[in-house]
Amino acid sequence: MNTRQVMEIALMAGEILLKSGAEVYRVEETIIRIAESYSVSCECFAMPTGIFVSSNGAEVVSYVKRIKERSMDLHKIELINSFSRSLANNPLPYDEAKRTLKRIENSPYFNFRIRLLSAGMTAFVYTLLFKGNLWDGIAAFFISVCIYVFKEKTSGITAFQFLQLIISGMFAGIVSIGANSFFPFLNVESILIGGVMILVPGFAITNGIKDALYGDIVSSLSRIGEAVFIATAVGIGVAITLLFGTRWV
Repeated sequence: MNTRQVMEIALMAGEILLKSGAEVYRVEETIIRIAESYSVSCECFAMPTGIFVSSNGAEVVSYVKRIKERSMDLHKIELINSFSRSLANNPLPYDEAKRTLKRIENSPYFNFRIRLLSAGMTAFVYTLLFKGNLWDGIAAFFISVCIYVFKEKTSGITAFQFLQLIISGMFAGIVSIGANSFFPFLNVESILIGGVMILVPGFAITNGIKDALYGDIVSSLSRIGEAVFIATAVGIGVAITLLFGTRWV
């Protein structure tokens, strides 16, 4: 395998990791590890929005990859980690390595029903954690399911994530207040806190802190800034609903 092909494989693996929400240090280490598996020395610089990689040998090959979409998929991160480590003992030919990466990239995500159940259970547990009772937890379960469905259905309406999160926060507030108007014994604060937990950027905050601990200050500030914007958007949406919605109930 020539240097250009090695760099393509390494860059593709890094791209999958970054799109799946991996930490920057993991992306850089994986790219360098894959290149070294084929006896190619390279330098890599990754950020949440892009990857820069260049070989250091006799043949200099450089690539820049812009990352515009990011999600959270720990399953793909684990698959790429296993793939990169397996190359140290068994370097694959170019075509086979690329097919493996394509298979990982297109690997199915959890089906919609499992994601709905996970969203509901998250809300249920956090509602009880914040001193809600069993009925509050059950209400938060169904409210969180509604919020998740609403968020999925409206994801293509606007290209601005900030606006989408504001709308999702408003929807969370509307559903919570509506549930309280039909069932007055429910605690609006408890079910609202539990319901919006699926919108809270916990993963982004965690990765931002881990990047800072590994010395990737720029990436850390970027991720923490993204988390702050997400939390602010959700808070604005909920605040708007509570400000006007409670006057109508």
